[in-house]
Amino acid sequence: MIAEDSVLLREGVARLLAEHGMEVVGQASDGEELLRKVRAHRPDVAIVDVRMPPTQTDEGVRATRTIRAELPETAVLVLSAMVEPAHARELLAEDAAGIGYLLKDRVADIDAFVEAVRRVGAGGSVLDPDVVTAMLGQPADDDPLAELTSREHEVLSLMAEGRSNAAIAERLVITERAVEKHVTNIFAKLNLPPTPDDHRRVLAVLRYLEG
Repeated sequence: MIAEDSVLLREGVARLLAEHGMEVVGQASDGEELLRKVRAHRPDVAIVDVRMPPTQTDEGVRATRTIRAELPETAVLVLSAMVEPAHARELLAEDAAGIGYLLKDRVADIDAFVEAVRRVGAGGSVLDPDVVTAMLGQPADDDPLAELTSREHEVLSLMAEGRSNAAIAERLVITERAVEKHVTNIFAKLNLPPTPDDHRRVLAVLRYLEG
C-alpha cells in the first residue's frame, strides 16, 4: 500500500516496486483513504508520506500509529521530505520491529530503497542515516554512551540504521566476529543484560538516539 499525495511520486514508487516483484494492492492520497484501504487489504507493508492532506503536517505519523495499533502485522515505511527527528523518535519509541523512516531522496537509490522495503516487511527496522545524525547529540559526561569507543559508536550508529551484523562488518571492513564482540561490549556498557522479554538490540538503539 502506498500513501503519498504527489501522484508522480506515488506512481513512480508503485512502478518501481512492481518491477521488483512486489504487488501494490492500493494507493492513497491522504490519511483517511490510507486507513480505509489498509483495513480492507491488510498489506504486508504500507509506505506512508509524513505530510498529507488536509493539513500537510503529521497525517502520515498519526495514520502510522493507528495502523501499528490495529494491524500490527502490517509493517510501515515512512517517507519524509525533510529530517524530522521528533517523528522518527516517536515512531520507534514503542517497538522498532517492522518500522522504517527514510527521506524521500533515498527513493532515487533504487536498490537501497527496495532493500529497505523488504527489510521492514520482514520485521526489521530502517532509519535514514541523516535522521540518525540529527538525532545524535554529544552525550553527557555521566551518560554510559560516553564510555563507548569510536568503533562502538560506529557499530551502534549502523545498528540504528537497521543493519545486520553481517552488513555492519561489510561496511566497516571488519569480520562479523569482530562486530559481535563490539555489540556485546555495547550491551555491557549500556547495562543491557540478556532477558527473555527484552530485545537488547532495539533497546541499545533507543538508548543511543535518546542520548
